[in-house]
Amino acid sequence: MPDTANNAAQNPPRKIKYRKTKARWHPAMQAIPVPGIRRMVNLASTMKDVIHLSIGQPDLPTPKHIIDAYIDALNAGQTGYTMDAGLPELLVALRDYYSKRYDRKLTRDNILVTSGATEAMYLALSATSAPGRQFIVTDPSFLLYAPLIRMNGGEVKFVPTRIENNHQLDPDEVIKAMGPRTFAIVLNSPNNPTGAVYPKSTIEKIVEECAYRGIQVFSDEVYDHLILDDEEYASVLRCSVDLDNIMCISSFSKTFSMAGLRVGWVISSQATIKSLRRYHMFTTSVANTPSQFAGVAALTGDQQCVRDMVSIYRERRDRIVELINQTPHMTGYTPGGAFFAFPDLPLHVDGSDLALRMLKETGVCVVPGDAFGESTTNALRFSFSASVETIESAFDRIIPWMAKQKF
Repeated sequence: MPDTANNAAQNPPRKIKYRKTKARWHPAMQAIPVPGIRRMVNLASTMKDVIHLSIGQPDLPTPKHIIDAYIDALNAGQTGYTMDAGLPELLVALRDYYSKRYDRKLTRDNILVTSGATEAMYLALSATSAPGRQFIVTDPSFLLYAPLIRMNGGEVKFVPTRIENNHQLDPDEVIKAMGPRTFAIVLNSPNNPTGAVYPKSTIEKIVEECAYRGIQVFSDEVYDHLILDDEEYASVLRCSVDLDNIMCISSFSKTFSMAGLRVGWVISSQATIKSLRRYHMFTTSVANTPSQFAGVAALTGDQQCVRDMVSIYRERRDRIVELINQTPHMTGYTPGGAFFAFPDLPLHVDGSDLALRMLKETGVCVVPGDAFGESTTNALRFSFSASVETIESAFDRIIPWMAKQKF
């Protein structure tokens, strides 16, 4: 009979050292930066008495008739899936609205309803970006575009806009940047973060050249109704001959203060929409159903609520421009749309460092320019989606603080 005690002594139990498991993220995840906006807001959330001029969402209430339509949809049991392309009633409302607004014949098959403009842009860029394809993007620009392009192997080529030109996009610079590998250009007017509204002559020249060269145009038009001066908005839907190389993207978020209801759309050729529908089915499948009913009410209801909102944003724009011009070490301009101002600091000043110190020492939260591009590290983005009183209170802190800075 074996001596089990002796065997155990001679063969002690093996000690196993387990390796710590790490998430094996796709290398493309490296293309996603930590958003500068989120960095500032997260820090501000740990502080007291913070004034936010940072967040890019409307502070004005959603119009009552839109809220009522949402509630009515819930009460009617409209909580299931819609068709993947979108609620038929919403597709009809979008078709009729944009056909009339831009004098362009559209059909329901030209439209795909998405979970906000973010999903719409995600579908457009990730479905087309690939190694060897170059995308022209303005600098500064909304922080979504470049990471999405790079995540899918595409290359980003920036075309800068400048404060001395009110951050207008020079179409000749865009055309000069085009080359044999240029696949697409991403436009955003009114622009986030600058608020610049590109005139019809700029959009027409770029769209015409893109059509000639077979270059795609992705136009982010989420601020298309927030035009603060007396000018006609130049949508690619109005400026393009056809939709074969155009994807126009928008949403209800800014125009109707419906940011959290998450309904956006893509307008393009029927062939493009057919392809995007398949992709959409494997992302969010459908947009929020009650929100789509609310969208129908937004488009078909009285538009006075939009005009009232624009009037309020215009008053705020005018006031913040005055206050920026009174602030030492800041160079401002007059943004034509959206609800952002993007003043410059002296060239050698690090906007990220300044924004951080401003938050800690004055309690005013803004977003540094490096969150939006490579050539605007000496800028700050101010959101005037806040009351005039709030804006004035913020600058009551900012102006004396900036006067003490030694640059």
